[in-house]
Amino acid sequence: MTEPAVTEPDVTGPDVLDLWEHSVREHTGGPALVTPHRVLTYRDADRLTDAWAAFLAERGAGPGELVGLAFGDPARTVLGMLAALKAGAGFTVLDDRLPPAARTALVARTAAAVWLGDGAHAPEGACVPHGPAEDADVTEPARPVRRADGSDVAYVLFTSGSTGRPKGTVIERDALRRFAAAVASRLELTAHDRWLQVASLGFDVLIEEVFPAFAAGAAVVCREDTRALDAEELHIALARTRATVVELSTQYWLEYARWLDGSGTATPETLRTVVVGGERMDPVPYRRWQARQPAVLAHVYGLTECTVSSTFYTGLLPSDAEEVPLGTALQDVEISIRQDGRPVPDGGTGEIHIGGPLLARGFLDDEEATARRFVPDPYASTPGGRVYRTGDLGRIDADGQLVFLGRVDDQVKIRGHRLEPARVERALCEGGVGQAVVFPDPETGTVLWAFTVPADPAAAPLPGEAVRLTGADRDALVAPLEAQLPDWAVPRVLYRVSVLPKNPHGKVDKRRLATWAAAASAASGAPATAAAPVAAAAPVPEAAGTGQEPLGTVLALFREVLDAPALGPDDNFFDHGGQSLLALRLLARLRESRPDAAGLRASALFTAPTPRLFADVLAGRAVARP
Repeated sequence: MTEPAVTEPDVTGPDVLDLWEHSVREHTGGPALVTPHRVLTYRDADRLTDAWAAFLAERGAGPGELVGLAFGDPARTVLGMLAALKAGAGFTVLDDRLPPAARTALVARTAAAVWLGDGAHAPEGACVPHGPAEDADVTEPARPVRRADGSDVAYVLFTSGSTGRPKGTVIERDALRRFAAAVASRLELTAHDRWLQVASLGFDVLIEEVFPAFAAGAAVVCREDTRALDAEELHIALARTRATVVELSTQYWLEYARWLDGSGTATPETLRTVVVGGERMDPVPYRRWQARQPAVLAHVYGLTECTVSSTFYTGLLPSDAEEVPLGTALQDVEISIRQDGRPVPDGGTGEIHIGGPLLARGFLDDEEATARRFVPDPYASTPGGRVYRTGDLGRIDADGQLVFLGRVDDQVKIRGHRLEPARVERALCEGGVGQAVVFPDPETGTVLWAFTVPADPAAAPLPGEAVRLTGADRDALVAPLEAQLPDWAVPRVLYRVSVLPKNPHGKVDKRRLATWAAAASAASGAPATAAAPVAAAAPVPEAAGTGQEPLGTVLALFREVLDAPALGPDDNFFDHGGQSLLALRLLARLRESRPDAAGLRASALFTAPTPRLFADVLAGRAVARP
């Protein structure tokens, strides 16, 4: 092998690798990376990634270049991230859930100098470098070939593309360094911590699972693959690996919390912190967790464009709090509330703006989008400062905590008044309602509709149905609203559903709800209250798969979760956009309506990925029950 040319580092400032090297010196024999088959100490991981870094540098990886990672193995992905940084390059991670066309497009856009990977989704030419032999001389390990400047790229990760083409967010090395140190400090991580890695490898939470742990000399615990864990599997993994920290999306955490409550189980003794974020948090389950579970919650808020999480809340939620705060800013993060670009008075409502050195450089090869969201900050403490417009509404409360109030574009206008639907949804959830969504009727836009999920699953209608509330049921929900809201803000048409359907990007599918409402009106003979015309779903077969489980119910849930009205009984869940969170959601919906789904894990979808096969699985469980 030809020796790579060595470039002396022309760097005097701090670098993200300084955090790693400090942990290597201070915790040489301590665990850095824990896998189901091996524990890599900081010394082991340092030697291995030095060798990988030399391999990458020989093939053109260096400052300003990207290394693409397409492993199915989370541990190799983590090692590849570290090796790329050691080579002076940045990294990007190819999500194995992406369809082939999207993968091909992202590979082309990143123009990576080298691709590492061995997963089925790896692009042509991807390879896996070899590490040093176990008995190799460890007194003089190979050192990183090149070091980079703090303004060089650390990584590029892509947004979901829910509003268009996915945007590649470019994060620089100095931002990653500051972020890792700030999170390690805020969560009080030590070398005794073990952070279980569960996020999808293309998701920015991966960054938060890895680099703060390494900054503190803690261990990152990796699973064997990226397969989704259901609530019970997650609990077993936490206990088996003696994890002390885990980060879950809001919906994933809710599934885990429900499982713990239903099984009368507490979080494992070793688990001390559960980091939760991604969606608005309802205070009711948050308080219930704090009253019952020993592991504390850290509620976080942030965006890919601002280096993952920007604020943390770890307090005990007051009994009168109407929202779970997003918390206070990390070190080096500047949070401000603005209207039309100008700061609002203390306590005022406006758009959340994020500033400071943790901001991304911008979007990869998209100057227009960068200029639109990353804007000059005339109020910055230093010349040339920028601020990121989040599009989220919020305020700073009397305790200095950031409070989320919805999206700027979620505001609606009813009879001349501007309304934040989240305000009405919170009020609905105060009395017997588990979840709620409120929006104007699609036809006239002059009347508010409310769709509610009862707190008691036994009171919910069948999946895919909407039941219009009348009489005492309606009055029980409307009366409290009339006592605290103006007349125009009170929903006049209310429905009960078993679940708020989500589109593939995790947002409530209001168009689908309107379709259910139209179907309910047609079935009752009532005049249609206006639903936008939509394509009719393919008919649901009524015949059973085998045994007692109706295929129609299972097929309806597959269609609902995947947002695929034309899905057939023999269509594959994963070929139609199915992924880990959607699998968990499907299992949760089944458990709510089918006793024979209790204890069924998301992994069952891998062996029975079609509605017909899954119905057969449920039928077999029903027959086997005593």
